[in-house]
Amino acid sequence: MSQEKSLERPKPTIVPPPEGHTGTGFFATSIDQAIGLARKNSLWPLPFATSCCGIEFMSAMSSHYDLSRFGMERLSFSPRQSDLLMVMGTIAKKMAPVLREVYTQMAEPKWVLSMGACASTGGIFDTYSVLQGIDRIIPVDVYIPGCPPRPEQIIDGILKIQELAANESLRRRYSKEYEDLLKKYAID
Repeated sequence: MSQEKSLERPKPTIVPPPEGHTGTGFFATSIDQAIGLARKNSLWPLPFATSCCGIEFMSAMSSHYDLSRFGMERLSFSPRQSDLLMVMGTIAKKMAPVLREVYTQMAEPKWVLSMGACASTGGIFDTYSVLQGIDRIIPVDVYIPGCPPRPEQIIDGILKIQELAANESLRRRYSKEYEDLLKKYAID
């Protein structure tokens, strides 16, 4: 009898639904929760890769790590169709206006992920021609450390962005703090 119990398969875990009211044949929740759930699972990333971190991102997209299981399989190379800007690699100061333009062309809501030491802090390139962190020109939501970061770190960063997307209020982007942040970066 105990052998039969040990051979039984464990029951699969079910992801809990968002907070709401359930009944026979219906489920009701707030609009913030429903939109957050949709945003979380349908992010369209725009990879802005300039060096070796881009290669590591390709590895994370491969079948071994399979980033598409998190709803990220549709890469968009048009800023107007993206809501997640993934900056990977060294950004030269001459490239900074281009990056800022790409960011401004993205529709709201939008999130920014800074991947690797070069995009986050300039990395080993402490020179006059390299931007010492993209947070000097655009606001960053999540930083992924490393040179280059491992695919597991990329997946962790994506999960953090999804958490932000799921829990962000519909009106956060219109808050006083966010407007002050955009003024700091001189972005309208």
